[in-house]
Amino acid sequence: MEERTPHSTETVPRTLRRRFPGLPSQIAYARRFVARQLADSPELTTATLLTSELATNAITHSASGMATGKFEVCVRLSSGWARVEVRDLGNVMEAPQPQHRDPYDTDEHGRGLDLVEALASTWGSEPRVDGMGRMVWFELTWDGE
Repeated sequence: MEERTPHSTETVPRTLRRRFPGLPSQIAYARRFVARQLADSPELTTATLLTSELATNAITHSASGMATGKFEVCVRLSSGWARVEVRDLGNVMEAPQPQHRDPYDTDEHGRGLDLVEALASTWGSEPRVDGMGRMVWFELTWDGE
């Protein structure tokens, strides 16, 4: 997918990033990091939920979840628009895809990207520019402040 420009072209997006150890306990810290950045946004709950899903995927399905693994969360924020990127260390040959599970399927796993697809304004996945993994991102838009 192509990268879009911010919803509001009048302001340059503010960008903040943070690296986390590739441990399940760090997913809560990733959510809090995003929550702090989007504290005044009506999409705060959606942003933290989707961040949790992408961070979980990073440590579950990539080298980020190995003993010395890490993942990075980047938040780009502008008036009425946010983009959250989760960058992992890679090792999966195919791009992540939603599973489109049956709503009556009781399996606890495999719905993260379905949620991202359903709740985000747009989302995508691409190899990292540095060639060391993958970046999965989502964007949310709302009526500007």
